Formats: sequence, C-alpha cells, structure tokens
Amino acid sequence: MIKDMTKDQITLYIIKALKENKRREFDAIQDELHPYDNARIYEDLPEKHRTRFLHFLNINAIADLLQELEKEEQIDVLNRLGIEKSGKVLDMMDNDDLAILLEELSPEKIQTLLSEMKKEESKAVQDIMNYPPETAGRLMTNRFVWIRDYYTVREAVDKLKSFADFAETLSYLYVVDHKRRLVGVVSYRDLLLAETTDIIRNIMYERVIYVSEYTDQEEVARLIERYDFLAIPVVNDEDVLVGIVTVDDIIDVFIQEAHEDIEKLSAAGKAIDFETKSYVAAYRRLPWLILLLFIGVISGSIISSFETTLEKVVAISFFIPMISGMTGNIGTQSLAVVVRGLSTEEINRKIIIRLIFREANVGIIIGFICGLLISLIALIWQGSFILGLIVGLSLFLTLIIGALSGTIIPILLYHLKIDPAIASGPLITTLNDIFSLTIYFSLATTFIKTLL
Repeated sequence: MIKDMTKDQITLYIIKALKENKRREFDAIQDELHPYDNARIYEDLPEKHRTRFLHFLNINAIADLLQELEKEEQIDVLNRLGIEKSGKVLDMMDNDDLAILLEELSPEKIQTLLSEMKKEESKAVQDIMNYPPETAGRLMTNRFVWIRDYYTVREAVDKLKSFADFAETLSYLYVVDHKRRLVGVVSYRDLLLAETTDIIRNIMYERVIYVSEYTDQEEVARLIERYDFLAIPVVNDEDVLVGIVTVDDIIDVFIQEAHEDIEKLSAAGKAIDFETKSYVAAYRRLPWLILLLFIGVISGSIISSFETTLEKVVAISFFIPMISGMTGNIGTQSLAVVVRGLSTEEINRKIIIRLIFREANVGIIIGFICGLLISLIALIWQGSFILGLIVGLSLFLTLIIGALSGTIIPILLYHLKIDPAIASGPLITTLNDIFSLTIYFSLATTFIKTLL
C-alpha cells in the first residue's frame, strides 16, 4: 500500500484518515510502518493532530513509538495520554528504556506513573533505576526467557512461543537451576537443529559468558563485540540471573561513548549538540579554552625570549606556523589512535611499550620525510643550506616528540584512573607548540652565526 509513497505523502494520508475518522485505512498503513518511521511521522504531524493520532494507536504501538522519540517528545506523549493510559503503555515498554525516560521526570511524576503500572513491572523498573549509571544493571532488561536443564527441546520451544510477546529477544534461552542461578545457555538455532525429544542439559553450553550487575557498560560492550553476541546475561553476587543486556542497547552505548570522546578530544565540553543554547555551549567550552589560553602565553614568551634571533634572521619566522602546526597534527593523530585503543583493547605493559615504540618509529619516518621536504623547500626558497638544515632538523625532532606526547599523555592519564579522552586535541597541540618552538629557536640560535 505505501511502498511507493514518500514520508510526506504517508503523513498527509494519515492526516486525512484522522480527519475523516477512517480507522481501517489508518490501521492498514500502520501495519506497514516501522516504529522508527512512525516516530518521525508523529514529529512531523501538526500539533492539533497529535493527540488524535495517539488515540488511534493501540497500546503496543504507542510503546514502540515512545521508545523511538527523544525525551522531550516522550514526556509530551505521556502528558497527552493521561496517567491511566500512560501506565498501560509503560507496562509494555522495555524496562531499561523506561528507566532512562523516568529519570528525567520529577519524583512526584515518577511515583504517579509507577503507581499506575503493574506491580511486577513497576518493581523491575525501580530496581534498574537503583543501579549506578553506565553499569550493566542500568542497561539490562528483565524481559528474557529462562528454562530448566531437564526440559525437552519441545518444552523449551513451547515456552519460547508463550513468551514471544514478552521477551525483548528470542535469540537465546538461559538455563537456570532451582535457585535461578545461571548454569547454561542454548540458542534458538540450537533448538532448531536438535530433536524435539532431546534434553536441554545435553545440548546447552555450560561455559556461559556473563557480566555482573555493576560491570561498566564499556566492558559489557567489549564482551558483546568480542564474542558477537546478540545479548549477554547479567547475574548478581550469588550468580542468580537478574537480566540481560541486548545488542541494541550496546549500540547506544557505542554511540554515547563516541560522542563523549569526541567532545573531550575537541575540548568542546560535555553534552553540546545542535539544540544547546549559545550561552550554555560557551560556558561548557570556556574552562578548557582559558586553560589553553594561559598555556599559550608560554608559547608567546618563548618567541619573545628569542627576539634577537628573529631580528637577525627574519626568514626563521616564515616557518613558525608550519613547525608548530605539523607537531600538533601528529600529536592529535597519535592521541586519537591511543584513545580508541584504550577503549577497545585490554591494555598491559607489553602492549603499552610496543605502542610507544611504534608511535616513535612513526614519528621518525614521518619526521624524516617531512624534514627532508621542508629542507629542500627552504634551500630553494631562501637559498640557504643552513636554514634548510635548521628547519628540517627541527621538524624531524618535533614530529617525533609530537607523536610521543600524543601517545604517552593519554596512557599516563589512563594509569591515573582519569579518562584519557580528556587529553584533548587542543591541549596536546598547545603543549606541542611549546616543545616545537623551543627546539626550533634553540637550533636557530645555535646556528645563528652561520646564517649571518
């Protein structure tokens, strides 16, 4: 029905169905829409049609829609639905997504909404909200299917079918003992390939990869990425299965962590996006920039201290932007490599030493090539072999130092239990300005008599 229609055409069709109260046409087009598409259409609807649109949807569809909206829009939807209907919708939402939504509301609003939910769903959400942010407990859902090891494959499949609407994923069935301790896992694929009379204990995997409630979300993401899981079980201190973290939540973690690293690498501050007010963005950026301003004064003082050298050989000043810029660039490149590695790899002393030597070698290779090129340019441009030697040697040395600073600084912060991403690009660039200018002017001063 809608395969050849654009989003705008679908929106207009829905508006027409709403105006004319044509539920059959409305339901027919809803059957073809994904929740994400439905959410985008809802955002495009004129204000006057939004409430009617929600009342045309069933509870499950509203729950799916809600999970695809931004928080402000989610709160707007709940306000339009009213407390009683909101409670029914919240019962159908994934508990981890619901916990994220509720934390944005006032305590009074949270209690009102929770009181309208089913008791077991309300308790599950409150339990999730009690875990620290960015932990497995905060990400997990209790919507999973568990079985006992004495089940037959037929019994396991029957239970899977009966919980199909409840479970967030049907990829795995988790095997527990009489105390609900995790003892095994069996995939849906394993069930399909087994005989219906096979016993679960004979086909399940006993070596289960799992995480605890308080495992950091980045470690959870690493495990899912490493083992190519679609979900990973979460257990408490007594190995009791309390939930699962699914891959769709981990994708959100990757995006969140990437945004945080980009913000820190650019020293742009936390949580700045297209919607952030100008004064808020300025306030969040200002501390970093003030720090870099004072550090930059040191660069200026270095140039000032070599004023005599500049007066005698003006051509030296031509190459200052190139020397400092190239050093900052290679430092930022090394920083990006290290921060990415620290967030995705298990780091030990051997790996760190190998990384430092690798980046030093990179600096030597790049420094040699770039130094040789700039030496030739200086020789042809200024007709001075000594000037070319000074510029080329300076660039060679500063590129090595730039690569090492971009490598060592984030590693030191990592070992000090500080997020290495705060070793931002601007900070590395500013520090490398100091290193590069000191080396450049020191060499120029040393050879000043030869240049004259």
